[in-house]
Amino acid sequence: MHGELQRIADAVAARVGRPALIEDRRQRVVAYSEHDGPMDDVRRTSILRRQTTPEVIAWFRGMGVLTAHAPVRTPACAELDLLARVCVPIRHDDLLLGFVWFIDADGSMTDADIANATGPFTDLSLALYRENLLGELASQRETEATRTLLVESRQAREHAARALLEEGVVAADGSTVALVAQLVPAGGRQPDEVARIALEQALVTTRRWIGIRETLHLVWHDHGVLLVCGNRVAGRPSPEASAGHLNEALGTATRGLASVDRTVTGIGQPRAGLSSAVESYQEAAQAARVGTQLPALGRVVSWAGLGIYRVLSQLDSQHLDVAGVHPGVERLLRDDSHQVLLETLEAYLDLAGNAHATAEKLRLHRTTLYYRLQRVEQLAGTDLKDGNERLCLHLAMKLGRLTGHYRTS
Repeated sequence: MHGELQRIADAVAARVGRPALIEDRRQRVVAYSEHDGPMDDVRRTSILRRQTTPEVIAWFRGMGVLTAHAPVRTPACAELDLLARVCVPIRHDDLLLGFVWFIDADGSMTDADIANATGPFTDLSLALYRENLLGELASQRETEATRTLLVESRQAREHAARALLEEGVVAADGSTVALVAQLVPAGGRQPDEVARIALEQALVTTRRWIGIRETLHLVWHDHGVLLVCGNRVAGRPSPEASAGHLNEALGTATRGLASVDRTVTGIGQPRAGLSSAVESYQEAAQAARVGTQLPALGRVVSWAGLGIYRVLSQLDSQHLDVAGVHPGVERLLRDDSHQVLLETLEAYLDLAGNAHATAEKLRLHRTTLYYRLQRVEQLAGTDLKDGNERLCLHLAMKLGRLTGHYRTS
């Protein structure tokens, strides 16, 4: 199939005397001719990576290429390092199959040139139709099966796992780990189409890195899921390495996007097989959500490494608040002037009430530390010598961090 598309790309380029590039309807490069004319970074990146950036895809879609039935002339865009182009949509009946792109930096491509280029387009539409039909059917089956693994009943999940194995989508069943890539919106915005394109690109990039038949992926509105399935084999990256690769790929894909502040990738615990992947997914999703609330945890957060936040993240979903755990902490949080006291108390509790270690960590004289702790006892109405009080205070402060009521640098 790709040999046929390459032959058509060369034939189109020869007819018009300028380079041609063919994309499928998702704007992934499927063939291109030799290039001997003006070239911009967008064309160079498209050829090297077989896809362009989310910003460029969104910009072209803003020019109406998805709905066009006739050639579209797109202007240059200095901000994207983009030269002017002519885009010819390829359709079978009313179904969009892909695009043929020509760089037209000087505007010299005439309507007659465009008409001359369309000679081989009948063959091209049939080739793209066959490739789209096969690819879309396989993609839809994989997507539906993956969604079933994450949201449906046990019986439905087992059926989906068998189908994925029988169709060869995944090579083997076995230990399965879920990774969740969470987009953290900027300024209260919701992730837009560009961000979702970037999310899918990052998931596919990491699938290729790990192995297409050892992974599955799914994109929701604000996060993506990557399932790494099959028993561990020599040379396969660890879940932590896979999560790091995914988050790096997503960071690269979303860099500069106004709708995305940062990204966090959560790691679930391994499960025995695909039909149990939903449990790992729920853990990875929770870990990612905690990571969005607590940037200090880093950009890759594992469920196993959450510590007390494993419990608190579930209690929070039941609307437990700081005052319900310890009213004294809630009173301290209401007054910004008590920030230093809160930081001192948290360090003291994190270090199991070790005054010497706390003073060293905070670089305080021991007398100053004792004074601050005494003030905490007075203002919060507590007794730090009481183990139950220390436990409640510690839990209240961690819950405050998780819910965003308590933030420090």
